[in-house]
Amino acid sequence: MNAAATSRELIEVEDLRIGMFIHLDMGWMSHPFPLGSFKLANAEQIETIRSLGVQRLRWSPGQSDALGDTTGWGRATDFDRIEAASAPGAVPAAPPEPVVVSPVVESPESVARQQHKRALAEQRAALLLCERQFAEATRDCKLMTELVPHKPKEARAQAEQLSKALVDKMLVDQDMCIRLLTDAAGDKASAHALNVTVISLLMGRSFGLLEADMMDLGVGAMLHDIGKLDLPDRVRHRDDQFSGAELRFYEEHVAHGVGHARKMGLSAGATIVIAQHHEHADGSGFPQRLNTDRMTAASRIVALVNRYDNLCNPHIAARALTPHESLSLLFAQGKSKFDTAILGAFIRMMGVYPAGSTVQLTDDRYAMVVGVNSSRPLKPRVLVHEPKVPRDEALIIDLETTSGLGIRRSIKPQQLPLESLEYLAPRPRVAYFFEAAARRDDEAAA
Repeated sequence: MNAAATSRELIEVEDLRIGMFIHLDMGWMSHPFPLGSFKLANAEQIETIRSLGVQRLRWSPGQSDALGDTTGWGRATDFDRIEAASAPGAVPAAPPEPVVVSPVVESPESVARQQHKRALAEQRAALLLCERQFAEATRDCKLMTELVPHKPKEARAQAEQLSKALVDKMLVDQDMCIRLLTDAAGDKASAHALNVTVISLLMGRSFGLLEADMMDLGVGAMLHDIGKLDLPDRVRHRDDQFSGAELRFYEEHVAHGVGHARKMGLSAGATIVIAQHHEHADGSGFPQRLNTDRMTAASRIVALVNRYDNLCNPHIAARALTPHESLSLLFAQGKSKFDTAILGAFIRMMGVYPAGSTVQLTDDRYAMVVGVNSSRPLKPRVLVHEPKVPRDEALIIDLETTSGLGIRRSIKPQQLPLESLEYLAPRPRVAYFFEAAARRDDEAAA
């Protein structure tokens, strides 16, 4: 039997125990846990898994707490051996000869290589998990969108299911990390919808919205552009060269979206998000020229996040701004157009250097921001250009736990030295997802 087969075994769900490290081999949206592989911490988690309808699942004994025999079948226990030794006429067993094992002393270099290998494997696994989850969510979003014109009620159910899955995985007692993906899987419309949904929900989480309000925010954000289904391709994306007639045609997508929302039977909160996602705090938006006082909090969040993502990922890629540039533009020009409290919270959450920004560090090296703790964003995680380290072996540096190192300035990708540009490979499309942030040692001890 190979190592993989022995490290992960199948177990009946009825035999699950606290302390087991288990693997849920099902779609990310098919279970309520933040991760698909984790150690069972309480009886409630076991009951939840049993309610999913699976009969058996994989677990890793090597990553689990000491559990002893998990089933009691086919194995001799200490009690069995004691009972056998106490039987009449039994001959006492001779004590076993002591086995002397010489300790293996590894060199510091070998230990460092092993630690780097483990950290690199964990880093790759975490990124792969986020990318798989993003791809699954964008696929579901696309399938849901295709149902809207012909099966609106079914589309609503799927939109609510996807939003519920995202909300469940965010409403946990742990910081969230905003993660940059290596590629925006899926079509542009679905990737945009999911980007806006994920960041809007993280914003709602930061404001402490209740679950029902988070659901309205999630569904509204996911469907904010649904009215574009009724527009011809040439006017689906706003262009400064539009004629007056084309601009009015484009703006009609909001009314079309509200019409779809009513056919789907969406909640009032989600419908209002669709109706108001292009309104501005100063009344300069469309279609109703509303100001902040007449917009819902969810609508104000989605209006801001939608604008940010459109700056980072415009229809014409050559016009894209870096995440840092987009944030700076919103701060400089958007103070009148967006709710100041929401804009301030957005900048605090995304960080001065949002994920996807290319930067120069205080030691003059170049790097790309790949992860931001949404609660402590001033010291993000970065991928650093190290000429002596192959890119696929480069470790991500957490600036929060690296003393004496910080970010000096943001830099446009085209201003990077050619070697750094090729090494860091900035993304033509910025895609975000989220994961539970690693707890620091001081938090774990608290």
